[in-house]
Amino acid sequence: MDFSMKRRTLLKVIVLGDSGVGKTSLMNQKFNQQYKPTIGADFMTKELQIDDKLVTLQIWDTAGQERFQSLGSAFYRGADCCILVYDVNVARTFDTLHNWHEEFLKQADPTDPDTFPFVLLGNKVDIDGGHSRMISENRAREWCASKGNIPYFETSAKENYNIEEAFLCAAENSLANEHKPDIYFRGISETVSEPEQRGGCAC
Repeated sequence: MDFSMKRRTLLKVIVLGDSGVGKTSLMNQKFNQQYKPTIGADFMTKELQIDDKLVTLQIWDTAGQERFQSLGSAFYRGADCCILVYDVNVARTFDTLHNWHEEFLKQADPTDPDTFPFVLLGNKVDIDGGHSRMISENRAREWCASKGNIPYFETSAKENYNIEEAFLCAAENSLANEHKPDIYFRGISETVSEPEQRGGCAC
């Protein structure tokens, strides 16, 4: 398909988790532009191609403001997906995931909280060859199952492990859940058929 005939979609992805879990490192590993809006959060962008769509991920990080109340509703507003991150070597960062999950749903107030796309990342699996690990993969997957079968990825920013796959999954699940219209390139016919929605990530 000619580039000019492709459709473009903008997706807002929120990355949440305790300070020190590696959120910024994950983003720096894979994303190019960095912005500093006045609300005190950072976001970066990444472009993906999924079927016949050009997808721009606008990925928002907390810029060190990990306290729930400090983020503000503008940070959450309009989100298409939320990526929760914890450090597999620090149990406390896993224990707070429920709070981050609940706070996101409260602040973002999605139309259907039960189907809103989340992805969980267990980061820093490279540390100490896995010997200092505190949270097992099975425990993480049990937590995901309790929240409606959230997709789970074990990641390492240092080793660039599983990051691309995790963000692709976030994009695909967001597209499958989206209800807002696409942003079309100029000259594209409104009769272009809707692409098949993919959800083929490792859920």
